[in-house]
Amino acid sequence: MQLERRVLVTGGAGFLGSHLCEQLLASGAQVLCVDNFFTGARRNVEHLLDHKHFEVIRHDVTFPLYVEVDEIYNLACPASPVHYQHDPVQTTKTSVHGAINMLGLAKRVKAAILQASTSEVYGDPNVHPQREDYWGNVNPIGPRSCYDEGKRCAETLFFDYWRQHGLPIKVARIFNTYGPRMHPNDGRVVSNFIVQALLGRDITVFGDGLQTRAFCYVDDLIDGLCRLMATPSEVTGPINLGNPEEFSILELATFAIEYTGSRSKIVHRPRPEDDPRQRRPDISRAQEVLGWTPKTRLKAGLERTIGYFERLLAEADVRAMLAD
Repeated sequence: MQLERRVLVTGGAGFLGSHLCEQLLASGAQVLCVDNFFTGARRNVEHLLDHKHFEVIRHDVTFPLYVEVDEIYNLACPASPVHYQHDPVQTTKTSVHGAINMLGLAKRVKAAILQASTSEVYGDPNVHPQREDYWGNVNPIGPRSCYDEGKRCAETLFFDYWRQHGLPIKVARIFNTYGPRMHPNDGRVVSNFIVQALLGRDITVFGDGLQTRAFCYVDDLIDGLCRLMATPSEVTGPINLGNPEEFSILELATFAIEYTGSRSKIVHRPRPEDDPRQRRPDISRAQEVLGWTPKTRLKAGLERTIGYFERLLAEADVRAMLAD
């Protein structure tokens, strides 16, 4: 009788992690969800707690973890500026010490390991769209550096473990992703705009709003991660995962108002330091190696996300958290 593969997901109670846990369980895996619940939430995995192949451990990846698993998805790290700038030293530790601890675990138990890296490794790019062979334009001492440079260092560690120890690694560079279970107060544009629109507040656009982003729906992103993990050992990445369809922040604000039927007005605030002017993935490598292309158009994805936030905002404790 073949045993189910045992999969560890760090950051498993977060936005992306909870969707990944769900998908892995659906594929027949045994899933160990590890989270310190700094940005992750119990509500994200509550519906999985009774599943016989699902287990949750409260743990901080900056400390070693001793478990027996076949695969590791390392997603642990605050991913929005509001959260990763709250304690920048801890953010860097999570990326760097967390990578060291998870790589050490993978080496000990001979597990394949995937690093959830980020498009932030490209910084404020001088190349557009961004290909994986672009080294980036990153400020190493700015307010976003704890996240950007932490993730870049994590990539370095992954490739050094691959070269030095022959560890089977995968590195995915994740571009802007959105969908149900985003934190309502995380400062990212999709959740910000939807929550502001649903509450009838002004939509806050930083700068002129002409800076661009490419938004990938969460189901498509999770499919990409699973496809990457399933590739032969010689496929290491890095591989961009994101939707190459590009929109301005102003366009997104307009969509949020239109799709929610809100009367909110758009107001402009100063643009944050080191905020990239444009960000769009070149996904030709993902298309070629993984056979992966995002399928969800922005309108459909936003409508599903709006439905989630409508239900969430009906809860008194969430509305209280968002109160002025």
